[in-house]
Amino acid sequence: MEKNKLLRMDNVGIVVASLDDAIAFFTEIGLKLEGRGMVEGEWAGRVTGLGTQSVEIAMMLTPDGHSRLELSQFITPATVADHRNAPVNALGYLRVMFTVADVDEMVSRLMKLGAQLVGEVVQYEQSYRLCYIRSADGLLIGLAEEIAKQ
Repeated sequence: MEKNKLLRMDNVGIVVASLDDAIAFFTEIGLKLEGRGMVEGEWAGRVTGLGTQSVEIAMMLTPDGHSRLELSQFITPATVADHRNAPVNALGYLRVMFTVADVDEMVSRLMKLGAQLVGEVVQYEQSYRLCYIRSADGLLIGLAEEIAKQ
């Protein structure tokens, strides 16, 4: 095996205010809860640079089994910044995009959980229907519906 070869992307981490609410939201999108538990102690703080910490995490798996979201709710130390109201053109990691079967149906379901449409659902050429939504907790999520080729 080549030493410098990337093997895979493991997960995308999202810090959330409420782990239960985030699990419900991403379950509604179609991800499956793979596991949930506490990560705490001095060893974890050495990885994050936060010192002693206590974090409850949930791993959410995509239906294809290839991608995961790691949802984290910090118990200690408390969160120190809130980027949930950052606009789409803010620097840094901002959103996750999911391909769904029906954008309109998914937006309708997520709005029942308190999500809001950021702009509007638009069509990009003859390829995708796209939109951004914000969950009730303020997480920015992209949704894409692939348009069937005629």
